[in-house]
Amino acid sequence: MPEGGEARERAEAARPLADRLRPRRLAEVVGQEHLTGEGGALTRMLANKSLGSMIFWGPPGTGKTTVARLLASEVDYAFEQISAIFSGVADLKKVFESARLRRRSGRVTLLFVDEIHRFNRAQQDSFLPVMEDGTVVLVGATTENPSFELNAALLSRARVLTFHALAPDSLGRLLGRAEEATGRALPLDAAARDLLLQLADGDGRAVLTLAEEVWRAAKTDEVLGAQTLLDVVQRRAPIYDKGQDGHYNLISALHKAVRGSDVDAALYWLARMLDAGENPLYLGRRLVRMASEDVGLADPRALTVALAAKDAYDYLGSPEGELALAEATAYLAAAPKSNAVYVAYKAAMRAAKEHGSLLPPKHILNAPTGLMKDEGYGAGYLYDHDQPDGFSGQDYFPEAMGRRRFYEPTGRGEEKRLGEHLARLDRLRKERGGQ
Repeated sequence: MPEGGEARERAEAARPLADRLRPRRLAEVVGQEHLTGEGGALTRMLANKSLGSMIFWGPPGTGKTTVARLLASEVDYAFEQISAIFSGVADLKKVFESARLRRRSGRVTLLFVDEIHRFNRAQQDSFLPVMEDGTVVLVGATTENPSFELNAALLSRARVLTFHALAPDSLGRLLGRAEEATGRALPLDAAARDLLLQLADGDGRAVLTLAEEVWRAAKTDEVLGAQTLLDVVQRRAPIYDKGQDGHYNLISALHKAVRGSDVDAALYWLARMLDAGENPLYLGRRLVRMASEDVGLADPRALTVALAAKDAYDYLGSPEGELALAEATAYLAAAPKSNAVYVAYKAAMRAAKEHGSLLPPKHILNAPTGLMKDEGYGAGYLYDHDQPDGFSGQDYFPEAMGRRRFYEPTGRGEEKRLGEHLARLDRLRKERGGQ
């Protein structure tokens, strides 16, 4: 083979497997059949040979860049790609000017912007004029929720299409393609192969990268088991951004599992967040919130347990302290639930805002001076401890407001007993002339 041919072959072999196996047709894209399959949104667009601006939203390694490139090829648009991480205003101006020149010659430009959420608001606004006059068809890719990260004006001019994390069967198809392309079977037993798919975490690029690591590490005729695979690849870190969607999605899942009294699911989501590197004290604070919002007076001990778990972690640190958080999570999930105090507090807050600065009734005001006594402060106050049943039944609301009912105990847990007690006090209040 000529020397130039050998160099090209070596260069091709050095390319990452994920790049070598990049689909050449839209039909070869796996895992996004809701977009690329029969009746899919992109399939319908291509049938009309016309594309509008789009935002591709989904996790890494799901084919966003590949699909954008294939779309441009299918409709014969010029393809330009920039990354918001490495580009600034000057780069955008150059791209826009090139697109304008093409447009004059009748060629449309598909501008693919990777990590578009990294652009600030002003930079995002710069796309609006060139989208509106047809200079570019914008396809932006983002791993973050567009509703939070992109301008409303930009979103109003682009359709958001969601890319899904690849399911295990889709990842398995990618492995099959890799084995066919390289002419080699992956040296993994069945359990290790399943584990490899799990480690890829829905990322097609990751599963091919992991496969390359296996081929490099395996000895001749060696078949790796699950534990050896973990030793070889040193485990891929979970996809989790503590300041973005991953964080909010998982804490929402934990909170709702606790609220739904699913102990096992709650422990799973707690473990997921801890495994991904979440600050355990943040989780401790959220457990305290769950205790007061969702367990409430159905089990008043829940708040004490949650506070103790937070303090225990603060005292022990990792890894011992995580067990206290797990104990609190299980306790809160298993406890009877009531949001009656939460609802009552919100209602009381609304009343406080609506009624302004009403004074307390004079009979419950202290009268440290003669003038205040003359004004009627403290007149008629009944000291509850001196009354029958330790209860006077007097009204403590502002006179102009009248008595209100905010707190409605449920019939669950300790709140059932509390509700019966309060109902008895209501009867006594009416008997003693209260409202």
